[in-house]
Amino acid sequence: MATKLTLTVDKDIIDRAKVFAGKTGRSLSEIIETYLRALVHKEKDPAELSPRVKQLMGSVKAPRRFDYKRELEKSLAKKYGA
Repeated sequence: MATKLTLTVDKDIIDRAKVFAGKTGRSLSEIIETYLRALVHKEKDPAELSPRVKQLMGSVKAPRRFDYKRELEKSLAKKYGA
């Protein structure tokens, strides 16, 4: 069910958004609804893990003082030659 919503937005942003909507063949309402839907979806269960990830949890044991950021940095430097 669609419901009206009143927003207060800077005029320049509205004008530019209308141009963008026209170029993409969508309405401004559709663009805003899509954005809000994405926000709500992301916030729904951010900590929810996929069944596959849950299945794999605990299958790899890292050393106690393992610094994943440092290891990632070393791996990326090796890969990209930095």
